[in-house]
Amino acid sequence: MWNMIANRIVPLVLILAFAAIPAQTDEFTKADEKKWRDSFMTVVLEGDVLFHSPLGSNSVSCDMCHPNAANTHPETYPKFQKQLGKVAGLRDMINWCIKNPLEGKELPLDDPVMIAL
Repeated sequence: MWNMIANRIVPLVLILAFAAIPAQTDEFTKADEKKWRDSFMTVVLEGDVLFHSPLGSNSVSCDMCHPNAANTHPETYPKFQKQLGKVAGLRDMINWCIKNPLEGKELPLDDPVMIAL
């Protein structure tokens, strides 16, 4: 009987004991936040320039099909893309657009241009 009670109480005591230990967190300074925000905004601004620039051989840019980024819906990826015939990530679809409507060369998925887009 004692073993049954101990088997239920000991895990509960351990959970409560670990929950009482304060979590170790990093302290971020305002300078850290500024550095990260500035770095992020640099990529955002680069992406904006790229989005409005020809990325292929035919002078077509992303904004010609997606004015104001309309109909991009990055939050819906991954999803089945009829054009690709498979479930695709956002970067796969960006490469499809670069290769087909823009008549450009696909980008490596970790390319800084791809990340900015």
